[in-house]
Amino acid sequence: MINIKYFLKGFGSVKGVDSPALALGCSFIAIGAMLKNLGFTIQESIFSTFLTYALPGSLVMADSLLVGASLMNIFLAVWLVNARLYPMTIALFPLMMDKSHSKWKYYLSCHFIAVSAWLIMKNNYKSIERKYRIDFWIGLGCATWSIAIIATTLGFFAANHLNKDMIIGLAIVNPVYFMCMMIGAMKTLQITLAVILGVVFGFLFYFVSPEWSILFGGFSAGSIAFFIGELNVK
Repeated sequence: MINIKYFLKGFGSVKGVDSPALALGCSFIAIGAMLKNLGFTIQESIFSTFLTYALPGSLVMADSLLVGASLMNIFLAVWLVNARLYPMTIALFPLMMDKSHSKWKYYLSCHFIAVSAWLIMKNNYKSIERKYRIDFWIGLGCATWSIAIIATTLGFFAANHLNKDMIIGLAIVNPVYFMCMMIGAMKTLQITLAVILGVVFGFLFYFVSPEWSILFGGFSAGSIAFFIGELNVK
């Protein structure tokens, strides 16, 4: 069973000063408006966020629909975008594993992997006893998930009052927040190099291949930062 005390503690963790709630909400308002403009019904828009609880995946899906991509291409595009969540899962779940819990808790919890929830959990897990971390995480995930669904609904109904520039502005609030959080987390050589080199390489690769610049820039920066960090430790 889920420990209600830690579930509620996790649910309430989105109220902090550094909470992603506002940025997450703004971006999903944009998603709701975009889905309305694409011809989605309110039920389809809510169900989309219910299943695709990750902002980049939702944006890619909406953008792909807009240009008339096939269902298979949309599936592959969203799958590739959300593959970025795999390293987060590998880094986070070993910190929450405890033999006293059933596996269904961990299967359920996978749906809540997103940068916003991941950042909060990474900042709080040390203050929580290991056997209660999964309950805290489920509460945290439910909170951010609920914010995304509510914001999508608000965006859908506000779509007629939002022009293209406003929607774009709302959509980038969350990425800007993530960037600020990453800068704030620059406390180790690896993270510092990854952030700085990621910005530089992303810019340089844009002139080589705009479509692949983020992937190539991120992969190159992360790899270099990792190996330099390993050499520095030794």
